[in-house]
Amino acid sequence: MPYPQLSLIVPMFNECEVLDLFFQRVIKQLEKHDDTFEIVCVNDGSTDATGSRLAERAAADPRIKVINLSRNFGKEQALTAGIDYSCGQAIIPMDCDLQDPPELIPEMIAAWRDGFQVVLAQRAHRPGDSGLKRTSSSLFYKVINRLSDIDIPENVGDFRLMDRKVIDALQLYPERTRFMKGLFASLGFKHTTLQYVRPGRAAGSSAWNYNRLYKLAIDGIISFTSLPLKLWSYLGAVTAIGAFCYGLYLIIRTLVFGVDVPGYASLMVVMLIMTGLILLSLGVIGEYISRIFIEVKQRPIYIVMDTIGFDE
Repeated sequence: MPYPQLSLIVPMFNECEVLDLFFQRVIKQLEKHDDTFEIVCVNDGSTDATGSRLAERAAADPRIKVINLSRNFGKEQALTAGIDYSCGQAIIPMDCDLQDPPELIPEMIAAWRDGFQVVLAQRAHRPGDSGLKRTSSSLFYKVINRLSDIDIPENVGDFRLMDRKVIDALQLYPERTRFMKGLFASLGFKHTTLQYVRPGRAAGSSAWNYNRLYKLAIDGIISFTSLPLKLWSYLGAVTAIGAFCYGLYLIIRTLVFGVDVPGYASLMVVMLIMTGLILLSLGVIGEYISRIFIEVKQRPIYIVMDTIGFDE
C-alpha cells in the first residue's frame, strides 16, 4: 500500500463529545485536495467512550487509524507515539477540541508545496483564554527564550505542518522527558508562519490545569538550558566572596576595637538568607538530577496496548 501524502496526528484523552464534529470538519478540509491522507488518532488512556467511538470510525473509514496506549502517558508522549506510527510525506499534529481550526490545513499544504519544510500556525489572538493564562504564557516564552539558545516561537503550539525530512530528524531525539515545542524548534529547516485566531473549545473541558502547565513549563526550561545551574554557581561564588570579605572585616574590627557581642537579629537574617539560598540551589540541582534519573532508566516513552487500521 503506498504511503499517504499527509498524516494528521491527533492525541485524544476523553474527547468523546467532540469526535463527530472533529471528523466532519477535518475530513471536509482534507478531501478538498487530491492528496491521500491518514488520520492517526492516539487514545491516551481515555476513561470515557473515546476508544470505542474511534474503533467504530476506523472500521467505517480506513483512512482513520487508532493507537490505544496502555494508560494515560500525557500529551507529549501520545504525540510522540502518533509521529512514530505515521508514514505521510508531511504530518500535522493538532488537538481534537477544534481550537486548532481545520480550515487552516489547506493553507499549510499550499505553503508546503511552495517549498517550506515547516509551516507554523501562530495564534494571533486567544479570546477563549483567561487573562492569567495569556500573561503566564507570554512570561514563559520570554523566560525560556532568554535562558535557552533555541528560539521557541511565541504563541505557537503543536499545530504545524512538518515535512518527512523534519520528522526523520526529530526521531533522532531519544529523550524521555519530552517538550515537543522545544524539540520542534530545535530542528531548524526552512519555515514560514501562518496566523489565526484561536477559537474556544467545541465541546468538553480541557484536561490542562495550572499544575500540569507549570510542570510542562519546568520541563521545557530544564530540557533546553543549563543556565539555572550556572547562575547558582555564580551566586555561590559571589556569596562566598561576600562572606570572606565580611569575615575579614570582623577579624580586623576585633583586632582594632576588641571583642564585642554580635547582634541576634543580624545573625538570624544571615542564617535564614543562607539557608534559603542553599535549599533553593538544591531544588534546582534536584530538578536536573531527577531528569537524569529518568533518562538513565531508559523506560519506554509510551506503551501501545493495540492498534487499529495499521498494516502489519
